[in-house]
Parts: sequence; C-alpha cells; structure tokens
Amino acid sequence: MKKKLWWMLPLAAVLILLLWLAESWFGILPKPRYTAEDFNIQTVKSTVDFDADGIEDYADLLAGAKADAKNRPRYHSAYYQGGYPPENEGVCTDLVWRAFKEAGYSLREMVDADVRKRPEAYPHIEKPDANIDFRRVTNLHIFFEHYAKAQTTDIDAIAEWQAGDIVIFGRDKHIGIVSDRRNAKGQPYILHNGGQFQREEDYLPRASVTAHYRFDASALPFEEAIAFKKS
Repeated sequence: MKKKLWWMLPLAAVLILLLWLAESWFGILPKPRYTAEDFNIQTVKSTVDFDADGIEDYADLLAGAKADAKNRPRYHSAYYQGGYPPENEGVCTDLVWRAFKEAGYSLREMVDADVRKRPEAYPHIEKPDANIDFRRVTNLHIFFEHYAKAQTTDIDAIAEWQAGDIVIFGRDKHIGIVSDRRNAKGQPYILHNGGQFQREEDYLPRASVTAHYRFDASALPFEEAIAFKKS
C-alpha cells in the first residue's frame, strides 16, 4: 500500500503542474469578474472623441483592444509592405495600433511623423521606415513618453490604473492595453498578444512593468493627431 502511494505522489505532482500550466496559458478555470465599481474606483473618461463616433477615446481604445483580443490573431512577427499585417496575424504592438485605430488614430503615421520630426529621440533608427517603426516596442515607448502622460508603475495603486491605458513590460520587450476587468485585489487585467490563448488575462502580478501611460489627445498640438485613413 505504501509503495503504491509513493508511486502516486509524483503523478499527482505532475498533474497539478499540468493543471497550473493549463490555467496560466488557457485560463480554463472560471474566475469572478470584478470592475472598477467593485472597488469604488471612478472611471476616468477622455475629454476627446477624436473620431466623432459618440464614444470617448479611452472607451474606444478599450473596445479596439478587446476586439483584437477576441479575434486572437496568430502570433507572427514579419515585415509587411504597407505596414499592416492581416487581421489574423500580429504581435503585441499590433494590438496597440488596432486599439488606436478604433479611436480614429493612425499610430503608424503618428510615430513616423515623430521619428522624422525628432530623429535625435530615436538614435537607434538609422533609416526611418513607416512600415515597421510603429511596430517596435522601443519606438512606442519613446513616442508615448513624449506624447502621453506617465502613470504609476505600482500595481497596487489600483485607482491609478484605468481601462485604455498603455503598459510597457520587461524593458521594452512587450506592450499591452489595460482592461476594464480586474482581479480580486483590484489589479486590472491586461489585453495583450504574447501568443497566449487568453489575450485578456491577469498578467500584472507576474509581469515586470517598465512604464505606464495614458494617451490624452487634448494635450497634443492639432497637427500631431493624425486620423486613420479608411481604405
């Protein structure tokens, strides 16, 4: 009997590990859904509705990021003529420009304009390329550092994390958008594409946050906000 139990213990440990990995990757277990209201956190709304669709910018950014997360494009890094990958492909930065597209902004053209306007801010770019520069986390970090408002990187300062915020991780290794969903501690979920099955997940507690921004178009000169041109 004891020999049988000893044989079962490693098997049980392996099963527990597999379940943990499956939950971490696939999010197979149901979890309570919390929102800002559950923690008496007031939702910050943008004063700008750039695309004049009746929905303020932060709500549009959230909707765009959720749409990309729901679509769950295959993680694939490649160079594309015209800059944009097909809807069923993408990397972490593609979720971000697609979120901005939902709000009416062309992040591609805005980053390209900034690279050409402030080349000294992008010393690593030898030759500007609008087809790829906006899909590099390092470039987005530089862009948002200049054009967005820096926020806390303390994940326990839960009231300072708002849906639609931009978050950069691991010293420019990864980027995502803050969700309106929160965990039991009030920390927000992150909408991001790292190739994982669940694209809206409780990511902050296990991530290394490098920077956290809130994009406020009302602080931009008019010519800096470039609209996405629909084909």
